[in-house]
Amino acid sequence: MSKKTLIAYYSWSGSTKRLAEKIAVVIGDSDIFEIKVPEGTFSQDMYETSDIATKQIKDHNLPKLTDQVNNLNDYQTILVGGPVWSNAPSSPVDSFLQVIQGFQGTVAPFYTDAGSFDKYEGNFADMAGSLHVVEGLEADDDIQSWFDRIKN
Repeated sequence: MSKKTLIAYYSWSGSTKRLAEKIAVVIGDSDIFEIKVPEGTFSQDMYETSDIATKQIKDHNLPKLTDQVNNLNDYQTILVGGPVWSNAPSSPVDSFLQVIQGFQGTVAPFYTDAGSFDKYEGNFADMAGSLHVVEGLEADDDIQSWFDRIKN
């Protein structure tokens, strides 16, 4: 049996969730995991939330995740999605990347944004540490073409 793809995502407003679900339909055989943090971790205001996340990352005080992925070894590829906050991955995505350190497969970011994402993939790769990171997918890109390029 070949190993599957895991689509893990954090969605603050619902945009990344919709993209994750679209990716799942396009690529087929995959599992979806929602990255969640405790209620009240972030504000309902986008700018205040970005400030909170920036401080969390700067202070190395990342939010705790409320659930974990079981059996990472079942996956060959993990697609990690989240919103772009201040040109970087959201702090819940950073928390998830720390949790999956040691994963031996391929990790690829996908992200939703409001127009400022030029440093996102570099920041994602920095946060990913020793994980094998490949090119990402910005929400407007062609999903199938991207996945065909990155899959092992």
